[in-house]
Amino acid sequence: MLRPLLLPVACGLALSACATKIPDRISDAKTPTEHFQAKVTSGDQEIRLAVHAQGLSANQAEALAAFATDWRDAEGGTITLSAPSGGAESRAAFRTLEAARGLLIGRGVPADHISVVNYDAKGDPAAPLRVAYLRYQAQVPACGQTWTNIAHSASNEVQPNFGCAVTANMAAQIADPADLAHPRASSPIDAQRREVMLDKYRKGQVTSSDKDDQAKGVISNVAR
Repeated sequence: MLRPLLLPVACGLALSACATKIPDRISDAKTPTEHFQAKVTSGDQEIRLAVHAQGLSANQAEALAAFATDWRDAEGGTITLSAPSGGAESRAAFRTLEAARGLLIGRGVPADHISVVNYDAKGDPAAPLRVAYLRYQAQVPACGQTWTNIAHSASNEVQPNFGCAVTANMAAQIADPADLAHPRASSPIDAQRREVMLDKYRKGQVTSSDKDDQAKGVISNVAR
């Protein structure tokens, strides 16, 4: 006697599931690979160092060295050193600032990638030295939370979840999420090499690289 009552309920649940909007999906995408797009967020990666008259303590030096390693792995941009101004220990703040700057340069951070600014400490004697850089993070889309019946498609449209896994894998594996936000700057051209190749071209000489024996696709003639 319960079966007739359960059937409409089941149909209603199925219809509501089919009508559920999948998050992060671009509804007007033209191809399956465009249904989902990896999003990028940015925020300050920051470390705060208490100021000391002697510069950096051993623990602070270790923490700042790890910070520099993270900056290099993340291929970060400019590191900003924000020194407290108007605090009780202006000399200690300056010494801590110089010690931090020297340690970063010693850890491979180019001097032109370090910016020094001041901020108003408002008389706070415990105002720290702030070291920060802008870091990007990729947001992985949520896949497979809602599925339609892939065995039936009266409109012959692409299934809503198709393309999500590819986008999620790319977002999770990309080395520098900043590449999703903007292209990298072009590296300087090799002007000397360019002149050599143009000179060969003008003279009608071969401009391709010499062939290497290891690059030949020759089948081994070793007897077996």
